[in-house]
Amino acid sequence: MIYPTLTAFYAALLALLYVGLSGWVVAGRLSGDVLIGDGGEDALTRRIRAHGNFSEYVPLALVLVGLLEAHGAAPGLVRTLLVLLLLARLLHPVGMLAPKNSAQQFACRGGGIITTLLVTMAAAILLLIRA
Repeated sequence: MIYPTLTAFYAALLALLYVGLSGWVVAGRLSGDVLIGDGGEDALTRRIRAHGNFSEYVPLALVLVGLLEAHGAAPGLVRTLLVLLLLARLLHPVGMLAPKNSAQQFACRGGGIITTLLVTMAAAILLLIRA
């Protein structure tokens, strides 16, 4: 088995992004004096969901890509999947702040989650083909 060096590097970058999203939620809670929940504040709800969406989707995608890399997949393929995942996860919170039904919301939020799902699906299918 090969140590998944590329996945480890991008996992570290994604972990820093996760910490940033966590800080963003904490800052929203502090500025709105909200200790639990969202206090009925739409902006805080969006922050919480951007953070939650990240924590729901990124771990599985990283595990699948890491297994693919450890199984000997081409580094270019692995890097492409990981760069796409990182870009998707950077775009998603931008779209969460965009006005409802705006082009920015569709491009960033929609594009972010669709790309995350495509990376996850591609890694899963490629693993099944290699099995």
